[in-house]
Amino acid sequence: MRLIYVLAIALLAALPARADVNIQEVISPGGLKAWLVQESSIPFVALDVRFRGGASLESADKRGAINLMTALLEEGAGEMDARAFARASEGLASSFRFSVDDDALAVSARFLTENQDASIALLKEALQNPRFDQDAIDRVRGQVLSGIRSSEKDPNDIARKTIDQLMYGDHPYGAPRSGSIETVTALTRDDLLAAHAGVLARDRIFIAAVGDITPEALGKLMDELLGDLPETGAPMPPVADVTIPTGVTVVDFPTPQSVAILAQKGLSQKDEDWFAATVMNQVLGGGSFESRLMDEVREKRGLTYGVYSYLVPMDLAETYQGSVSSANDRIAESISVIREEWVKMADSGVTQQELDDAKTYITGSYPLRFDGNQQIASILVGMQMLDLPIDYIPTRNEKVEAVTLSDVQRVASELLDPEGLAFVVVGQPEGLETTASN
Repeated sequence: MRLIYVLAIALLAALPARADVNIQEVISPGGLKAWLVQESSIPFVALDVRFRGGASLESADKRGAINLMTALLEEGAGEMDARAFARASEGLASSFRFSVDDDALAVSARFLTENQDASIALLKEALQNPRFDQDAIDRVRGQVLSGIRSSEKDPNDIARKTIDQLMYGDHPYGAPRSGSIETVTALTRDDLLAAHAGVLARDRIFIAAVGDITPEALGKLMDELLGDLPETGAPMPPVADVTIPTGVTVVDFPTPQSVAILAQKGLSQKDEDWFAATVMNQVLGGGSFESRLMDEVREKRGLTYGVYSYLVPMDLAETYQGSVSSANDRIAESISVIREEWVKMADSGVTQQELDDAKTYITGSYPLRFDGNQQIASILVGMQMLDLPIDYIPTRNEKVEAVTLSDVQRVASELLDPEGLAFVVVGQPEGLETTASN
């Protein structure tokens, strides 16, 4: 019943779908910083903690160690084995989630105000005293290996792995964060302990909380939860030397439908042209059925169910990517049409109507992101990691509205590189062969 109650609270704890949240900066007695949105109407708190670096902190021969370590954080801690830890969390009606990507390890927690101290004590055990019992390691390792084997038969995963290898080479971004069969099989408990020490350190923490908690209580909570972590962790990797292999790379795979991922140079989310590029991409292939790529590739020619483009601003690399799937005998035409649309946008930019529609969509959808405490906490942490100002939320849509036709035309001509596009195609495409060159 307690678990049902907390799930109900999670649904009720959503702040109104609007982007006018009141953010306070909180500095703990121990010097940790957090952003807080205090909302005392419901006795519930969402906490989001990120550790910069994520899976990119590991060496090639240990690839997958941080992913496996993260999956084991809730598999027992302190005096509790995995089952006891799960019972304790359920008894408190608390929810903890641990995840990792190439740029950060994320910790998301939800708990009732009345159980705050006990919930934080339990989470502290998971973060600072994970057991890494051998039976848990073997069980979770088996799950990871099963996922790796499955990905080796998935055209989408094959395409992603291939283009990452081509673009990033020996950089950590160039290999799947889950690792390979060989690297994951070879991981030892000592490797997991080293991964834990390298990632969970005080010099790379970003924190946000939303809900029924005061600044003073949050300050104490932060020090209790995170104050005993090591001051520094593993060194951050260098900026990736991104290489775009222009042309087409075909990976033969027996499937009736080919999967293609495209990529070219991108730009940072901190770039002054970010909003103009966002508006441009919304028109070109930003995910709506009104985009040019959807109209030309799907609606007019029926070559695919979906085609998309998206900016990919990672901490150590920026790319502009897209994806499409078509029957083997039609993928070549899909790629040709995408190239044509890339050229048109680079040459002519967007129309006034397209600009207005894109800005309406981007500004109108923004408040919908703020539909729950956990989502808001995640947004606040992301803002901190990007070094955005604390007043970014109420001013963000103004920046979108300020984008002009000339801004989009300039950015389109400077950013879009039809000749520099790389395509990785996985399948048995007719009329396509590998032509890629660096």
